[in-house]
Amino acid sequence: MNGIPTGDLIIRKLQPRDRGRIKKMVTASGKFNDEEIAVAVELVDEALENGEKSGYVFAVLGEDKRHAFIHGYACYGPAPLTQGVYDLYWIVVDPAAQGRGLGRYLLGHVERDVSRRGGRMILIETSSKETYSATIRFYKRSGYRLEARVRDFYRRGDDKLIFRKELD
Repeated sequence: MNGIPTGDLIIRKLQPRDRGRIKKMVTASGKFNDEEIAVAVELVDEALENGEKSGYVFAVLGEDKRHAFIHGYACYGPAPLTQGVYDLYWIVVDPAAQGRGLGRYLLGHVERDVSRRGGRMILIETSSKETYSATIRFYKRSGYRLEARVRDFYRRGDDKLIFRKELD
């Protein structure tokens, strides 16, 4: 599959059976430490328990009409005390499915959903570590601009990068 995928792809709401698969995907990415993986799963648990009242919206990407297998997910939500600003907390595509346009497809869904909800801007925070270079290129190719850099935020030599995109 080259470019943006079409066909049997579906984006659906989070389901309890997704919890284990999401944990495996986040772990398999090789980018996150144990504490970060625990946070990803904690957000899943919070959303499963409280739905969107949790402040987290999940978009789960799959190709299976039975909704059993997933290729990736995004977690986003409104930024507290703002008008129309959303944070993208997580976007993860299974490493085995990367390079097929699935991340861009999923991010496009997030952008359309945020717009539908009255959002006007999306912010994304990420690390400056070399292991995130492909992620940073992905955000830039997707129209996000580096808005801010907080030096040594996560640890010495690991800056926090904040990307921004205004929605039409």
